[in-house]
Amino acid sequence: MGFILPSPTNPREHARALMSQKENIEAELDAQFSILKANNIDMITPLVDREGFPRADVDLYAVRHARRRINELRNDYKAVMNEIETALQAVYDPSTIGPLPAASKEVAQHTSPTDSAESLLAFARVDGVAPSSPAAEAGLRREDLILKFGSLVRSSFTTNSLQPLADLVSVNENRELQVIISRSEETISLKLIPRKGWGGRGMLGCHIVPHES
Repeated sequence: MGFILPSPTNPREHARALMSQKENIEAELDAQFSILKANNIDMITPLVDREGFPRADVDLYAVRHARRRINELRNDYKAVMNEIETALQAVYDPSTIGPLPAASKEVAQHTSPTDSAESLLAFARVDGVAPSSPAAEAGLRREDLILKFGSLVRSSFTTNSLQPLADLVSVNENRELQVIISRSEETISLKLIPRKGWGGRGMLGCHIVPHES
């Protein structure tokens, strides 16, 4: 049985509940994968020997149950991540009403034709970029001013915290985000793909701080 997604209430509470749901799924996935690891098995390792008999060196019941549960959890994880993306859109863009269709979600990550240097205001500054990081590969540089990050613009931030940006990154691992920056009075559009395992900390590899214009 999969996880039950929480029903929408207050947008922030709903997003917080979904993030907690995500963490619970990740924890159970780790637990199920640990069962496979304990048996020196992965998701595709054969459970029969060369003669076609069930292997006696593994706990077949535990491994089969873990594999089935992992598949269920992966589906749950995909669903909750989509829900989180929609919930964050509602939190940081209150004009959004109802869940976004899949096509609309993609469009929401990109700049609309009306976006321009005149309509966008900087809300963050790049304070440092690690070599060979996703940020470096995207072309971000120190002192770049961020005008738009995915669907986030200055009005998405009600406090001096950049938490909305961190939340957006967390649910867009390995997915392309458009970032519009100002550099030497020039407006530049970059494509950034957050990811883990690039060799450093975080999914961006850059230090971003709030900017007051």
